[in-house]
Formats: sequence, structure tokens, C-alpha cells
Amino acid sequence: MERMFGTDGIRGIANVHPMTAEMALEIGRAAAYVCKKHPKQRHKIVIGKDTRVSGYMLESALTAGICSMGVDVLQVGPMSTPGIAFLTRSMRADAGMMISASHNPYQDNGIKIFSRSGFKLPDAEEDEIEDLITSGRIKDIRPTAEEIGRAERIKDASGRYIVFCKNTFPEDQTLAGMKIVLDCSNGATYRLAPAVFSELGADVSTIHCEPNGVNINDRCGSQHTEDLSARVRELGADVGLAFDGDGDRLIAVDERGVRMSGDQILVICARMYKDLGLLRNNLVVATVMSNFGFFAALKRLGIREAVSKVGDRYVLELLQEKGGVLGGEESGHIIFLNHHTTGDGIVSALQLLWAMKESGRPLSELAEVMTPSPQKIVNVDVTDKPPLETLHGLQEKVRAAEAELGERGRVLIRYSGTQSMCRVLVEGPTEEMTGRLTMALADVVRECIGR
Repeated sequence: MERMFGTDGIRGIANVHPMTAEMALEIGRAAAYVCKKHPKQRHKIVIGKDTRVSGYMLESALTAGICSMGVDVLQVGPMSTPGIAFLTRSMRADAGMMISASHNPYQDNGIKIFSRSGFKLPDAEEDEIEDLITSGRIKDIRPTAEEIGRAERIKDASGRYIVFCKNTFPEDQTLAGMKIVLDCSNGATYRLAPAVFSELGADVSTIHCEPNGVNINDRCGSQHTEDLSARVRELGADVGLAFDGDGDRLIAVDERGVRMSGDQILVICARMYKDLGLLRNNLVVATVMSNFGFFAALKRLGIREAVSKVGDRYVLELLQEKGGVLGGEESGHIIFLNHHTTGDGIVSALQLLWAMKESGRPLSELAEVMTPSPQKIVNVDVTDKPPLETLHGLQEKVRAAEAELGERGRVLIRYSGTQSMCRVLVEGPTEEMTGRLTMALADVVRECIGR
């Protein structure tokens, strides 16, 4: 049976298994049971959510499940995923749970779980929760009377997290004189990000900052920066910053409105960290999806690299294993382990703005440190995820593409860990070759398992 937890928690269409109220209640019960292993008089779990309309349903169900196991709930309402990671540690909770499907459309939702230390749960604990649900081992464990948990809404949660974010920016600097445009994707950062950057002195303008429950990630945010680019040019802003629905990704556009990838942001910050002596072990962790140009830039800068599987949890694992502080993904998940336990779009943006302030140069000039190789990614919606080597004709097409690319490029085909899709990536020497080979490979996947 397919594992319930993907690379970033449990995710699916809201009100369809496994994202139903009934399942959320069971997830709450199982998570509460696991967290009660820690010796303590009263246990508590923090719950936050993004701005999807289905968040109300899942928040209530999770709360009921947790309280039914004798654990208290601290509800913080709309909050970013990294905000929940911070609050879990700050409030000394036993766990933190975030209701979000990240960059997915509003119809989807998900549940991510953080440990008491603010790190995402390891696979072993996720497996334990899943086993508790499927086996029914906790079905008859039901505390009564005063042992039933209570729920409380925390009113100052946003303020706590805003202060935390501001403290990751150098105390001797401000953002005074900088004109910034924020695209909050109608998501979890819609109140948080404007407060952080304006309180540090920036002249802040916002777009897509009015969530209504169904417009989260709708042609906006880190995946769709066209509106942001246009507004930056219109206002003559210094930079545009785009977050995704749950606020753990950052994509930027420079003063000309040109989009910067997560790889480019990572290289810019890596160079500053090295220059300031902050790049522990002279190391940056990336993933197999990172651009050829990214690795070439690190080599020119004399910075070591380590490569993980796709997923910020695997970036984090490798950072901890190798003793690094900086790593991330092309998609904009960037981890500054000297500041936080997980990827944080606002913290990443503050580090990028620090690099601009430190250098005194515009973002377009800083971005020249990396020349991206032509890259094309096609996402194919799929009905199933059989082993790729079993798809008829795909391996032959891959070998032919690799032969044509030679040492000038690469092919990478993988299933998404959070959505029902297959990602087909090709890098090559020219836009024409890259696009042609990508479409040919995507057509084979679509014919075999597309929907």
C-alpha cells in the first residue's frame, strides 16, 4: 500500500481520502499518542493553517482528535509553515501541525508535523503515526473527565514570529531607502511579511495579499511571478519577493523584473556567507534538480557542494550530516540552519536583502554570479506512479536524448513527492534542444500514464 506520508507530510484533495475530517481526527489522535511518550504533566500541540477554506474543517477535526487523547491544543490560526516550526519550539510544545498544501491549488490541503525541536518528523515517527491509524491500536484509548485535552487560541502568535524573523536581519542595518514589492500568494504570509519588512524600514507595496479561501496560489506567488515583475517595473522598486501559499519558499525578481530562481538566490547568499566567514565547512547543499550553472558558480567561488534527493527534508538531513548551514532547492526552499530549522521564505528574503545592502549593488548585478543553463521542466499529471523503468519506450527515449546531449546536458525524470505528477527535466546547450527533448520525453510519459 502506498505510504500515507509523502516528502512533505500528508496531502490530497480536501474532503477526499486521506484529506477528510475523519482522517484528520485520526491523525490528531495518533500524533497526540506519540507525543505523550515524553514524560510531562500536560502535553500540548500547536496547530496552524494557511488560508484555504478547507482549513476550518481540518483544524476542527485535528483539534478534536488531539483533545480526545488528553493533549491540549494551541490554535494560532493563519500562520506560515516555518512560523509553526518556530512556535513549536518557542512555546515548548510537544509537536506542531501545519494545515497546508503549500504551493498546490486551493482544492488541495495537507498536514505537516514538526517535532518538539522544530524539525520535521523523521520517517520513522511518521511511519509510527501511520501504523497507529491503520492498525487501530489506539481505538479504545479514551481519557475521561479532567484528562481530556483543552483547546486555546493564541492571540500573539503572529507577533512572536514577526519578532523572530526581524532578529535574523543584522541589528546594525535597516531596510530604510529600499522599495520592495511583496507577492504573498493570498496565503499564510499575507499579514506576516508586510509587517516584517515595513517594521525594518522598507517602503512596502503588496499584491495578491487578500485571501478569500479559494484564491491561494491562483496565478500568483512563487510559481507565477508575472504580476510581481510588472509591479516592480511599474513602481521602480528595488526588488520583488514572492512567497508560496504556506510561506516556506522564496522566489525574487530584480529591479528590471527579471525572475531569480532559488538556485540564484542560494549562490548570492552563499557568496556573502563565505565572504563574512559564516559558511560553515565552506559547504552548500543542493538537490539533483539544481541547475548546471549553479554548480559551475559554486566551483568558481571555491565553495564545496553536496547533493541530496529532492525535498527540503533531505537537504536538511545532508546539512546536518555534513555540518553545513546553507542549502536549498531550485524551487525556492532555502534553509539557513544558523537561523531556523526549516525553509523560511521571509528569512530567506531577509538574507537576500542583507546581501544587497552589504554589497551596495542591485540584485541584477548580484545575479551575474551565476549563468543558468537552458533548462525545461514539464509536469505531467499522472493516474499512477509505476516504476519509471517499466514505462514502454521511455528508457529508449532517455538514452537517445542523453546521447544527443553528451556532456553538455542531462535528463532527470522523477515523480513528485507531493502531487500526482511526473516531472520531466532536461538541461542542454540551447533552448531549442532543451525544449524539444523535454516535450518528446513528456509525451512518452503522458501516453503511458497521463491523465
